[in-house]
Amino acid sequence: MNEQGVSERGFRAEEIDTSRPHPARMYDYYLGGWDNYEVDRQAAEHVIQAHPQVKLSARANRAFLRRAVRECVGDGIRQIIDIGTGIPTSPNTHEVARETADDVKVAYVDNDPIVATHAGAKLTSAGHAAFVLGDVRRPEEILAHPVVRELIDFDEPVAVLLVAVLHFVKDEEDPAGIVAALGAALAPGSRLVLSHATAEPYEGYDGGYTDVRARDSVLGAYRNATASLNLRGRAAIEPLFGDFALQDPGLVRVPLWRPDGPVPSAEELSNTVFYGGVGVKA
Repeated sequence: MNEQGVSERGFRAEEIDTSRPHPARMYDYYLGGWDNYEVDRQAAEHVIQAHPQVKLSARANRAFLRRAVRECVGDGIRQIIDIGTGIPTSPNTHEVARETADDVKVAYVDNDPIVATHAGAKLTSAGHAAFVLGDVRRPEEILAHPVVRELIDFDEPVAVLLVAVLHFVKDEEDPAGIVAALGAALAPGSRLVLSHATAEPYEGYDGGYTDVRARDSVLGAYRNATASLNLRGRAAIEPLFGDFALQDPGLVRVPLWRPDGPVPSAEELSNTVFYGGVGVKA
């Protein structure tokens, strides 16, 4: 911060809201991180009491991100825009990508100034990576940001990551339109990596998070946060891919997307509340 209390990333200290839970900081808590506040921990514990397997879901979702990034880079993608990146949790996107190719460029985007305070040390210090304070609800601003434009060549394929993001976008905020706006700027061969929370049971399994009282309690915890949780079923999530053609195995519970280990049981899959998939722009 400078003498006026403005950070080098363009926000004032008072813009950091610690009076309400923030989904990124709650997610950090689920993953066992320490970059959160008491208000975030209280809200996260409320969710955990209603749905104890939420930590399992968070870990499974993070593992999906890692597998999807490896697949994208293995297919030749060398540019990534990670929107809603959240509190840095190693291995981060650029670390995973550079296990396969050391020349991958990554633009991180998040709307939480606290994420920005960690970005310099944990996300951008390795080079060929940058952080932008931006909101997924304003995709045009993200795409036009000079930092993004300097780092990303939109004439070449890009992988856009929307991992555990769009369920914080309300229907009236047009999540499909957000994806379409991002996709319109991308070259053919680009990828969309998307995961989204649901309340649907896995193939008819009855129990766990699909219990109405548990679900309503979780929704209530996020209702007081800086972004509400908007659960959607598979039939509503799949159309969000728009013109991106889903790769095999399609839109599935995240542990089933090209697993690199044992497949969980039906009960565990039902309690893993994320669908995930990767689409390709024709």
